[in-house]
Amino acid sequence: MQGLEIKNLYAKTEGKEILKGVNLAVKQGEIHAIMGPNGSGKSTLSSVIMGSPKYEITNGEIKFDGKKISELEADERAKLGLFLSFQYPFEIQGLTFSKFLHAAYKNHYPLKPLSIVQFRMLLKEQGKELGMTDDFIDRELNVGFSGGEKKRAEILQMKVLKPKIAILDETDSGLDIDSLKLVSEAVNRMRSKEFGAIVITHYKRILNYLKPDFVHIMNDGKIIKSGGAELADQLEEKGYSEIVKEFGGNLLRVKE
Repeated sequence: MQGLEIKNLYAKTEGKEILKGVNLAVKQGEIHAIMGPNGSGKSTLSSVIMGSPKYEITNGEIKFDGKKISELEADERAKLGLFLSFQYPFEIQGLTFSKFLHAAYKNHYPLKPLSIVQFRMLLKEQGKELGMTDDFIDRELNVGFSGGEKKRAEILQMKVLKPKIAILDETDSGLDIDSLKLVSEAVNRMRSKEFGAIVITHYKRILNYLKPDFVHIMNDGKIIKSGGAELADQLEEKGYSEIVKEFGGNLLRVKE
């Protein structure tokens, strides 16, 4: 399968099992939303997909474009075409956003070199679509950024690196309406046969703009229900407790 394929995935951290048999398949060209209450394992899933050393896979497998990637380092997974937009982006003093992203671009596309001047022009052009001023790229990476600026910086990275599958971990948290629209429009412009995304969120509002092809509800470390965009409408109407009771037993909360 071209894309991301997860089969019967179990993972633990600090001796505690968090993921308990996740099954998910995401093809390029598709937008999947994963919803669920706090502690259901959503962010853990994104970290495990990207190879965070904090988690240990105890069973199951992750494949990307048909290749097993469970043993690969995070940077190797990124080079294959996976991307993670962090829920809480890191701050790095002394490193400008443009230098950081230029280094990432050169590592990602060694056969498509751009000078720093050419790359700065590309960043400014792409940044305008996200409402970023020209001086934004010269600021230290995420240092002093507002919550919305951090999330837009993550989306700018995604636009420049052009992954095959992007994981957006609660990108909508902390965004005002204008920023939410800008971010959603940027993701929508990337939609193509070559790009797919997993959107992790608590709320339906970002899905009103992104229009996902599939919605999955996660609880207690596994996906308990999958469907179309109408599933998010049901969740909005009934709430997590009622939906989880209907499809997955009790509303259990685990540490992410």
